[in-house]
Amino acid sequence: MGRLIKALLLLVVLGFLALVGYAYYPGNLVPQPVEVRVPVTLNGD
Repeated sequence: MGRLIKALLLLVVLGFLALVGYAYYPGNLVPQPVEVRVPVTLNGD
C-alpha cells in the first residue's frame, strides 16, 4: 500500500512539473505578430 501512495505522489509531482514547464516554455508557443488590413466599405446614405 505504501508503494502505491509513493507512486501516486510521484505522478502528481511529475504532472505538476510538466504543467509548469509547459506554461513557461519560451519556445514557439508565442504567435508572431502580423499586421492584417481588410478594406471596409461604409454605406453612409
